[in-house]
Amino acid sequence: MNLWAAYEILELFCEFILARVPILESEKECPRELREAIASIIFAAPRCSEVPDLLQIKNLFGTKYGKEFIMVASELRPDSGVNRTIIEKLSPTSPSGEARLKMLKEIAQEYSLKWDSSATEAEFMKSHEDLLGGAKQIHRQDGISESRPSQQGYSQSSVSREAESLPADATQRFQKLQAQNPVSKNMPSSKLTSASQAPPDTRRDQTDVMERARAALASADRATAAARAAAQLVNVSYGAPTPTVAAEGKSLNLT
Repeated sequence: MNLWAAYEILELFCEFILARVPILESEKECPRELREAIASIIFAAPRCSEVPDLLQIKNLFGTKYGKEFIMVASELRPDSGVNRTIIEKLSPTSPSGEARLKMLKEIAQEYSLKWDSSATEAEFMKSHEDLLGGAKQIHRQDGISESRPSQQGYSQSSVSREAESLPADATQRFQKLQAQNPVSKNMPSSKLTSASQAPPDTRRDQTDVMERARAALASADRATAAARAAAQLVNVSYGAPTPTVAAEGKSLNLT
């Protein structure tokens, strides 16, 4: 059926080219309106060996337009202009399971063979899973499940490193603030119950806020220590009196 449909299209293309032979003779290059018909005939000529006239037409076009023009249409290069229906009808495709099963039954009937086709029919009609799509989906789910623990471990390790890098005076000051503002003692029992029953996202946000506060406090202490060291270095270099740096984040007294 595919070959018959291709022959009908090729017949129309041949009639179309035959009506415009004077245009082909007057122009050296292939006319744009005839490119699809000519390229389709060139592509179909070696695939339709039952019609040798197509090979003669292909050779004539090769003599007129050159071998490169023939190669572009034969190999389906970009902008070849070959008709898509011709490509589909003349491209080799594997037969369906029903067609193969029907052919096997006809062969068995022709040679009078007693053949049980149930196993073959089940094999032909079995739907195969998309292994590529399933593997990608499983890989994506594994990547998501592995990324969450790694992010949690990274946040915990970063908090521990920040806590270790805190100076002694900053640690004491943070503990003093916690002692002055005991949350669990002053908060009513109802609020504690609601806080314990809060969604995981809310508790995670609160933990993130505390981690950011600790990190900010550590950065401020490190900046204060760096400023103190820089001021002392300047005083040593230029012989100026030693400045005093406030411990609670006040301005520097350099006079």
